[in-house]
Amino acid sequence: MTVLDPFTDALDYPLYVVTAEAAGERAGCLVGFASQCSIRPARFIVWLSKANRTYRVAARADRVAVHLLGRDQGHLARLFGGETGDRTDKFTRTAWHPGPGGVPVLDEAPAWFVGRVESRVDGGDHVGFLLVPETAEHPGGDDFRLLSLADGLDIAPGHPVD
Repeated sequence: MTVLDPFTDALDYPLYVVTAEAAGERAGCLVGFASQCSIRPARFIVWLSKANRTYRVAARADRVAVHLLGRDQGHLARLFGGETGDRTDKFTRTAWHPGPGGVPVLDEAPAWFVGRVESRVDGGDHVGFLLVPETAEHPGGDDFRLLSLADGLDIAPGHPVD
């Protein structure tokens, strides 16, 4: 338990799937730490665990994709949050296509964007990837309900969490 736990336990963040590609290697993971952090210029930051294979691929990538999931897409949350890319090729288990710069884009995601990595910030056990959004798609309409942290509490992480 940390001093921050009582505060963060009251929050219900959206969950995202972040994907990356570098030198032909693809990776993706479920992310709970992410936010728009600037309006002008538009910037978004995603935090990837250093223990995660996606972090190791994204550390070599120029771009990453950030996907929103709907509440009915728990199967994607379990795949990208409950499996580790060290043992499972997640991209053989879901439909995707190469997006800008070759970044994997999940076909089922109701909304996504691809951002160029502007900088990386060491935040302790996670690294923040500051993204400059380049392309965004929101074909799912406005009526979907976002998958949130509360919806994913039953997903056991694919890698150890301290």
